[in-house]
Amino acid sequence: MSGVLRAAWRVGAAAARGRAGRALSQAASEGGGAEGGGSGSGSREAVERLVRAHPVVVFMKGSPEQPLCGFSNAVVQILRLHGVEDYRAHDVLQDPDLRQGIKNYSNWPTIPQVYLNGEFVGGCDILLQMHQNGDLVEELKKLGIRSALLDAEKDQDKK
Repeated sequence: MSGVLRAAWRVGAAAARGRAGRALSQAASEGGGAEGGGSGSGSREAVERLVRAHPVVVFMKGSPEQPLCGFSNAVVQILRLHGVEDYRAHDVLQDPDLRQGIKNYSNWPTIPQVYLNGEFVGGCDILLQMHQNGDLVEELKKLGIRSALLDAEKDQDKK
């Protein structure tokens, strides 16, 4: 690992920790409301409503206009490459209950999380793999979304 990457990794790891060195997810779970059934933003019912509210839903750190972590940025860039502009993004840093609630809902410990048609796809690594092997084009097609990469391939063939 290069020195720059190592330094970035250390900064990122430090930023992922909350006050007094506690992990933010630990601090969020101490706030309550994320585990149970209740009606809070982290309840299973509330998360389910968000996941099903749109064909493409991303739970991320920051916003698509200003992602606050490299993994969230990568998800935004992959969606952008495919021309997916109409999706719902939820900033989990704005709501600790939602941050923990989405992890509980998917049984997946990390953010970002991507949902297509209400189904959990995975995080950045899975979306990147789907992009690389062509599966994302097929999954988007099932949602009625034509990947912009198909048009880019056509343009290349004309040259």
